Amino acid sequence: MQAVDYQPRLNVWSHVWRYTFITVISGTAWFGLAAWQWQHHRAWFAIDLALGVAGFVLVGWRRRFPVTVALILNLASAVSASVAGPATLALVSLATRRQLREVLPVGLVGLGASIVLVLIDPTGDNDPWQLTVPLVAAIVAITIGWGMYIGSRRELLARLRERAETTESEQSARLAQARTAERTRIAREMHDVLAHRISMVTMHAGALSFRDDLTPEQVRATAGIIQENSHQALTELRQVLGVLREDPGDADPERPQPSAKDLPALIEDTRASGMNVVSDLGPVDAVPDMLGRTAFRVVQEGLTNARKHAPDTLVSVELSGGPGDGLTIEVRNPLRVGTALDVPGSGLGLVGLAERTELVGGRLWHGVTPYQQFVLNVWLPWPA
Repeated sequence: MQAVDYQPRLNVWSHVWRYTFITVISGTAWFGLAAWQWQHHRAWFAIDLALGVAGFVLVGWRRRFPVTVALILNLASAVSASVAGPATLALVSLATRRQLREVLPVGLVGLGASIVLVLIDPTGDNDPWQLTVPLVAAIVAITIGWGMYIGSRRELLARLRERAETTESEQSARLAQARTAERTRIAREMHDVLAHRISMVTMHAGALSFRDDLTPEQVRATAGIIQENSHQALTELRQVLGVLREDPGDADPERPQPSAKDLPALIEDTRASGMNVVSDLGPVDAVPDMLGRTAFRVVQEGLTNARKHAPDTLVSVELSGGPGDGLTIEVRNPLRVGTALDVPGSGLGLVGLAERTELVGGRLWHGVTPYQQFVLNVWLPWPA
């Protein structure tokens, strides 16, 4: 990024206060000399005024031609006091670019022009040059330093703004990637269940097509099995409708996915790893497999977060509810006392869990209670 890229766009107020400021500078510098010029040298007065007006017009082009405008205005300040304001603004604007090969020559020209004007000013105090030159040099140095400070601050703000935009863009990309990954994983988990139910439908439908010795009761039973499996297949397929599976290896068979029946084993494995866990799982055997897989992932993520951030606390896991009321899952643990552990984490586990919960029509909430406990609460629909 070049220095010129840090120049902010100026609104109406920015132009107003800048022109007001340089008008004050020009008026202060020309006030005493203008009266003498009007009385003793009308031609110099006209030249001074013309150069001042031209300077106020030309300074508007200082951003498009910074070096040229600053050089012309500072040269003109050798014979014109009214152009002091535009010359100062042009030098400050040039210094904001912080290019020493541009600033130093123009600054020396401005210094020389200022000294010339002081020497030819008939209204001056005739101070010795040992005092005049350092004073003028200090004013020019302050002007350049002011401009370079403004340029440095603009660069810092621009870089901070760019960094914030980059961080926000990266976070959005990470969230989108997490959602895509979670949807893909859900699609893979549903693969075995759908294949199982469709194969059941195919098998029983084939039996109806090829066997003609079935009793009416057997036909009704087979049709009921076909209806039930078709209904379950459609219900579970709706949960992942729109999820595309295009990665290599998606069609490969995968191991059976866990369900609510595997929660006791998960709790025991967690306790065996050294965590303090108390649980009230309720009738986990009655939870449907589709609902149980989501419940398993919720409890698994809650235990994983507790293991990362509060491994020495007591974690409680509770499942409640039933058909028609829905399944409520709650994992809670006290906040860790003392220095937090430096455990790396992506911060996307709860994002994926929220995505999974929404896909099955559930709700997720997590946060810290007034009793300094972290709570993960999920409600999942459990049809009657």
